Amino acid sequence: MSTGSRISTPIHVVAGVIRDTRGRILLARRTEGRDLAGAWEFPGGKVESGESPVQALKRELHEELGVEIGDAEALISVPQRYASKSIVLDVYTIKSYTGKPKGREKQALAWSPLEKLGSYPMPPADKPVVAALTCPDRLAITPEYHDEKQAFLSCIEQQLDSGIRLIQLRTTLTNAQKRKELAVDIRTLCQAWDATLYINEDIALAKMLDCPVHLKSRQLMLADIESQLAGHPFSAACHSLHELKQAENLAASFALLGPVLRTKSHPDADGIGWAGFSKLRNEVSLPIFALGGVGLGDIVDARKNGAQGVAGISGFWPTRL
Repeated sequence: MSTGSRISTPIHVVAGVIRDTRGRILLARRTEGRDLAGAWEFPGGKVESGESPVQALKRELHEELGVEIGDAEALISVPQRYASKSIVLDVYTIKSYTGKPKGREKQALAWSPLEKLGSYPMPPADKPVVAALTCPDRLAITPEYHDEKQAFLSCIEQQLDSGIRLIQLRTTLTNAQKRKELAVDIRTLCQAWDATLYINEDIALAKMLDCPVHLKSRQLMLADIESQLAGHPFSAACHSLHELKQAENLAASFALLGPVLRTKSHPDADGIGWAGFSKLRNEVSLPIFALGGVGLGDIVDARKNGAQGVAGISGFWPTRL
């Protein structure tokens, strides 16, 4: 079915993230005769008329697994379009439960270590959930660099100390040697904090330093970009469904999508809004950060609309250097 085809009201589905005492996460395998049979998913099911999502989750997990759940905390809501239907998947982290999970509907179960979740074949809607569980929910893009290296590095270190684990170096430095030296210094800081540095636009430098690269949208759409990357990990800036599809087809680690809200740099321009963000998120399964007019206070809204988290410049840095 084409993107423009009419699809009925999305089916509301819930799922739970259940951990055992070793921190492993429970997955259930879809049984024969169902859509996507054989795929692994987070256990749950449809929300029935008159039920709240949490009520539905409690009922479904009791029916499927024989467990009684306690507190459930919202993790992410994923709108996802399939060939013949559209769903909204509300996922909750189960804080406590009683009983030993069993496949009461003859479904296979598996307890997966967190680091191996991504190795299981899953329905598209579950892939952003894996990212929400395993990857950071905020990405700090550096302000422009103006030759005040110590102040610049100190600012980055503050971000790392505050919990930021994804940094994107965005600079217009034309001196290749200075750009490399700056990137090396930032990479050293990131390594000390077990954080990841993305190099903006410069594929050669990213490969030289063994850092992933962040592609601007125009780069992403180049005819030879796949050969330029040659399998090197990357993220991408996207502003349309066409660009998101390209990022997904090339196996981007994640995309940045926006602007979502009005930005300080373009105060008269409306963003796509959370509804627009959710509509585009619906069409792909890769992790997507919301970008443009958002900050750390918008992470909850971002997750409600299927985002991995938020990314930005002004909403992250205590000072503009």
